[in-house]
Amino acid sequence: MSKKLSAPEICEYCKKENIWFTGKICQNCYRKHFWERKKKICPRCQRLLPIKGKGLCGGCYNTVYRLEYQKAMNQIKIHRIGYNTYKRITEKCVICGFDKFVTLHHLDQNKKNNSQDNLIGLCPNHHQMLHTLKYKDKIFQLLKDKGFNPQEKKLKEIK
Repeated sequence: MSKKLSAPEICEYCKKENIWFTGKICQNCYRKHFWERKKKICPRCQRLLPIKGKGLCGGCYNTVYRLEYQKAMNQIKIHRIGYNTYKRITEKCVICGFDKFVTLHHLDQNKKNNSQDNLIGLCPNHHQMLHTLKYKDKIFQLLKDKGFNPQEKKLKEIK
């Protein structure tokens, strides 16, 4: 049996017409101005804050449980590729096999070309070396030995 809703009334606090009331004020005003959430010590950061999901404060919850989701959304937005594709490409560095932190590199150095054969995963060291003149030739040779075809960006000459 469903609850029968009463006619809209005017809230004394916000002066808006609303159906849901807690006493003489609407539910929105009650939650916004009068309701205080219980605070507990977060087991992760040890701060006294309102507890969100899984017994953690909002910041810790997002860091622990939503970080992978945020990374996925960033990769889809920035590179316009699917998260599974990104994870497969950045599984390990194609030069040294490092698998803790791997970044995405475009072989033709065109950020708009997101085809899967143009993308490789590199560890931060090799990626930075690739973009540094001193080590660029060594990294290009290592990539060619591994079967990739990196293209060097041509610099425009100043006349």
